[in-house]
Amino acid sequence: MKGILLVNLGSPDSPSIGDVRRYLNEFLMDGRVIDTPWPLRRFIVGMILIRRPRESAHAYRKIWTPAGSPLIVSSRHVLEKLRPRIAAPMELAMRYQNPTIESAIHKLRDAKVDHLLSIPLFPHYAMSSYESAAERVKEVGAKLAPEMKIETHPPFFAAPDYISALAGSAGDYLETSYDHLLFSFHGIPERHLHKSDPTRQHCLVAQNCCQVDSPAHTTCYRAQCFKTVAAFVKEAGIPPGKYSVSFQSRLGKDPWLKPYTDFELAELPKRGVKKLLVICPAFVSDCLETLEEIAIRGRETFLAAGGREFEQIPCLNEHPLWVAALEKMARPFL
Repeated sequence: MKGILLVNLGSPDSPSIGDVRRYLNEFLMDGRVIDTPWPLRRFIVGMILIRRPRESAHAYRKIWTPAGSPLIVSSRHVLEKLRPRIAAPMELAMRYQNPTIESAIHKLRDAKVDHLLSIPLFPHYAMSSYESAAERVKEVGAKLAPEMKIETHPPFFAAPDYISALAGSAGDYLETSYDHLLFSFHGIPERHLHKSDPTRQHCLVAQNCCQVDSPAHTTCYRAQCFKTVAAFVKEAGIPPGKYSVSFQSRLGKDPWLKPYTDFELAELPKRGVKKLLVICPAFVSDCLETLEEIAIRGRETFLAAGGREFEQIPCLNEHPLWVAALEKMARPFL
């Protein structure tokens, strides 16, 4: 029997300091997130966990809902809306914390699933997100259900249904009077691009590397982000010069993808941008990075720099076009 597994990033079980510490520890100890040898990674994460859990818990409390984590809640709603549309066992798991990949594999195995399609809910390939989720599902499957064949859906950064859902969900916001649209993608360290480049000589090496066709683009997060933007602006009819791209959520002192979103939010008012829209296409579900980092702190940065109006376009969450796009992703497998 065939089955489907949706895998999102994850969230603390609550905004308490203890739960946030457990979440951060699991997340940051992932060798594809902080890609250093284990002893050094353990030291780095130990230092981060001295102060970060308290700070992050405070941020999580700002976005927490009576039903729980926004990311978990919207992901569960997507699953509930998909179940009647797909006649196959289907489960939801988080790469970090609950519901766990282990629990999902157990349920699918008990449902007699022997051929599984894993759909990492990350539109773009990055070793710290898509690759980590995909490989973890395979590792857990090999341990708990070795007879289960597991396939992984490829990144869908430019898939027409995803782009249509993204543009459709943003439609009402794009019809307003705005000066500029900022595409803010989650950032990654530049070294991750080099590590994911199979040619070892293209990403951030060749001039205009993201515009020059290369096998490296199959696993290049940056190139895929730009392809999402190109497809979106074409679909939505955004004129040239009215949008730009930046990268958020950097951690540590190593160089990350540029330009940095927080810097751009402070600079855009100086360039005459007073009414700003921000969209975060790297996330399919609103979460700490969109609701607190962008919608709260990002707004404060923009307004303090002289901006007048700031609007964060919600993520796809459980938008009907997104649910339909996911159904179409799963349908060929079934």
